[in-house]
Amino acid sequence: MRLQNLYVAAIAIIFTTIAQAQNNKTVFQSKAFSIYENRVEQGKFKSVATSPTELTSDYRSPDADRYSPTVSFKFSINSRDNEMTPGKDHKVTLQPVNGSCVTTVQFGKQYIQTVPVKEEENLPVNTRWTIRLDMRDVLKSFREKGYYTLFNGEKLDRSDFKGVYVAGSAAPLMWDFNNLRNRTELELKDPDGDGIYETTLILNKKSDEKQMASTWSLKKDLSAFPKYQSGYTISDALYNLALDEMVNAVEPDSTFRTGKEWAGVWTRDISYSIILSMAHLQPKVAKYSLLRKVKNGRIIQDTGTGGAYPASTDRIIWAVAAWELYKVTGDKEWLSHAYSIIKNTIEDDLKNVYDPVTGLVRGESSFLDWREQTYPRWMQPVDIYESENLGTNAVHYQANIILSQMAKLMNDVDASVRYAGIALKIKKGINSYLWMEDKGYYGQYLYGRNFKILSPRAEALGEALCVWFGIANAQQRKSIIERVPVMDYGIPCIYPQIPGIPPYHNNAVWPFVQTYWGLASASEGNDEAVLETMAAVYRPAAMFLTNKENFVASTGDFAGTQINSSNMLWSLSGSIALVHRILFGIEFKTDSLVFHPVVPKALSGKRSLSNYKCRNAILDIEMDGFGNQVKEFELDGKALKVAALPYTLTGRHSIRIILANNEFSKSGIHKVANYTTVETPVARYANGRLTWNKIPGARSYAVLKNGKQVLNTAKTSILVTPMVYAEYQIIANDARSVASFASEPVVIANSKSNKTYEAELFVPKANLGYKNYRGEGYVEISKQANRSITIPVEADKTGVYAINFRYANGNGPVNTENKCAIRTLNIDGRFAGTIVLPQRGTNEWSNWGYTNSVQVDLTKGKHQIEICFESQNENMNVEVNQAMLDTMFVWLIK
Repeated sequence: MRLQNLYVAAIAIIFTTIAQAQNNKTVFQSKAFSIYENRVEQGKFKSVATSPTELTSDYRSPDADRYSPTVSFKFSINSRDNEMTPGKDHKVTLQPVNGSCVTTVQFGKQYIQTVPVKEEENLPVNTRWTIRLDMRDVLKSFREKGYYTLFNGEKLDRSDFKGVYVAGSAAPLMWDFNNLRNRTELELKDPDGDGIYETTLILNKKSDEKQMASTWSLKKDLSAFPKYQSGYTISDALYNLALDEMVNAVEPDSTFRTGKEWAGVWTRDISYSIILSMAHLQPKVAKYSLLRKVKNGRIIQDTGTGGAYPASTDRIIWAVAAWELYKVTGDKEWLSHAYSIIKNTIEDDLKNVYDPVTGLVRGESSFLDWREQTYPRWMQPVDIYESENLGTNAVHYQANIILSQMAKLMNDVDASVRYAGIALKIKKGINSYLWMEDKGYYGQYLYGRNFKILSPRAEALGEALCVWFGIANAQQRKSIIERVPVMDYGIPCIYPQIPGIPPYHNNAVWPFVQTYWGLASASEGNDEAVLETMAAVYRPAAMFLTNKENFVASTGDFAGTQINSSNMLWSLSGSIALVHRILFGIEFKTDSLVFHPVVPKALSGKRSLSNYKCRNAILDIEMDGFGNQVKEFELDGKALKVAALPYTLTGRHSIRIILANNEFSKSGIHKVANYTTVETPVARYANGRLTWNKIPGARSYAVLKNGKQVLNTAKTSILVTPMVYAEYQIIANDARSVASFASEPVVIANSKSNKTYEAELFVPKANLGYKNYRGEGYVEISKQANRSITIPVEADKTGVYAINFRYANGNGPVNTENKCAIRTLNIDGRFAGTIVLPQRGTNEWSNWGYTNSVQVDLTKGKHQIEICFESQNENMNVEVNQAMLDTMFVWLIK
């Protein structure tokens, strides 16, 4: 009996040892964190999968107990960064007495009052901070002049003054200037009319503590969805967490909810999510959600920069999602409906946003839609419209490829050829204008005014899509995956970072972007990059016990980004795609379901995916091994020559996949530390001299003329004699020769280069009481008033001319809504381009700015310039498409 007991004990010890060894099997390890079979460890924090349906985490944000007494802050008129030069802030160390403190600052004059603070020293909880802002100089200028001149020379009309706000570094302050107007506690008031505006804030509130749940357990019934099992409990649990949150992400009206903190259906969010996994998992919800984003037979561009479309143009990612849904369902009626919607949308885009010179598409970075997070601060919404971005062009390329394939299925051969040709032009433009041979990956975007330059920052989503969509050639694809900078916690949205901008897109990792990077890496057979992706998605989900929207790239923490939602649709969709699309390599084609698994050696072993629906069939899939080559593929016990299944399959079937345990081709990744460029210079021209501010950390300055470098200097000014039209910009380079953004272009030209035409001389002027116009007045353009205005001009010589307008649009703020005005420019009765008039501030009708320029070839002599409303000029609002026109400029630039 004793021997029997000893035997049983020995067996128990053996099994316990084996289990412990399995639990301690290292899946991924870096200096930042490690992943094992059943847990994730990051420093002193640990998340453990106690079962496939339960997780525990002791993670606590390092920021939870930190609230520095030293606060950086700045004031804002009309919810804009317009008090002082960007990067120049007030700073004070708060030293409360009896729980309160008062700070008085004069608008426009930097206030610094700080004392040394120990790292562990915090501001007392619930400190009352009264901020007093002296606005008397501003108000005096309003009374005496009718306007106030801001630091950048812009005149703010008295009638356009809507309020003053405070922005800053510590909650409840925030650096999101455009949304200050939505936070009532951040608005300063002057109830007694003495010119001193005030607000009182409560700092370091107890409720501000950044806490997360400590446990997660499965709550939803997942029996309708594919069940994943493997030898890695952490992976199984995170897959189930994603499915659990996916069920949460469906609204009562059967549309997707974007995130816990993001109600409603958003075009790009649902589209990227549907492509990743939602088309297959929830096809009806995907269809309802896609249809919610259609208006007037066209795809809706969500509210955004300058009034949405065409400043933002990535709505076309809807087409890729619609195509994915068709491949999953085979629904011919959906194919026909989606084809019409996509075709209408692209036909409008061809006139409004396609650049005939570069072959590229204009508009804001896809998903990176928070202006200063990825663009220089000087860029207005119209400048963002003029930019030509990598990711946005990638989705337009793929949309045209898809439209071509749809047209072929619809037996529209001519359309199929046409859209394939358009896609080819975009592809050529991307590779001609955005590829950086010295870096081995693409640049971020072309930007500027009449002479654009390339931003050399890497843009993670755009790089990934160019690989995955096949825009890059084989050599480029390999180079991109190996050479694009990635950091310890994942691939940052952009690299290097922008100075003075808090994390959100800047200095941040977004899990859904990481998944697209993983898909690109898998397509190239780079197992190291695939494993890094899985680790970068799994770590935050395990630690935070939810699929967060984003996290800080440099720290891996969910706290510190400007906005961050839990239960984020595209993040959870990406987590599921790691299993379905990468490990099992499942891809829906138009005629078959194809398998091309990619399993890094560190994840070797048996795994299964059961109850996987494929049109009229249900698949129970088992897979063993590692690698990216299929050794054996069986359907119901019978070997097949190719790892693919026809859609004619019906009923329940078993699939068995044996991988070849092959070594992946030698490749690597470019792991880097975080890095931030120096600030962007601000250039001025006066008295024959171009000057710019000295930038801290800059070693030299590149002087650009018409987009080309003409000088590299350590000085901060040069002499320039006005000749013909020229645009000058300054780039600051640091000690490592890493470049800042280029400064706003400064036009230096003689008087013969420009002719001006006052709009009110050609149609009756408006009588709406707006100020600061040129000449004798301005005219209204809308869908009812002055739908067409023709202005006769005379060119003194044959050449290239740039035509733009001075305008006002007070129909909304610079960062949201949908009332961007759009017009067609015709020269002598022929289409020349599109004029875009974005919103410049709610009810700020005396806030005049400039449209984009349209470059045209004019022969010497007389011409007719027409600005008119045409059918393709419908904006996303449809009802309101209005602006005020002041002056037309005709510049001879070449």
